Amino acid sequence: MKEHWKDEPDDHDYPAAFDYLTLITSEEVATKLVDQLKEAELTHRKAKDILRASRLKLLPEDNAHVAKDLDKVKDGKALSPILLVRGHGHPGFATAEDLVIADGYHRVCASYHLDENADIPCKLI
Repeated sequence: MKEHWKDEPDDHDYPAAFDYLTLITSEEVATKLVDQLKEAELTHRKAKDILRASRLKLLPEDNAHVAKDLDKVKDGKALSPILLVRGHGHPGFATAEDLVIADGYHRVCASYHLDENADIPCKLI
């Protein structure tokens, strides 16, 4: 199985990113970050590097959300790009050094299970 990716994140990914970001920073900062994510160009990073930089653990294939994304890949459906925020340079950020996966953690894990070296499209600010 090889994953396929959409050219742009789904519309619902931005509110999901906002919800997550407001857990680690103020609504004002989260709003600015989401606005920047919407304007950011698409880039590509490897699943293994995204997980290392974010310091998040790899979720197992049987995690309900990871399994759902793996099923999408199996069915030939395209996944939505990941939304990433670097901790550096964003005032009020709780994690000053870590990469934050604002949306797409489960998709990163699913991609890792398929090929840890595959390039994942993402918006990175």
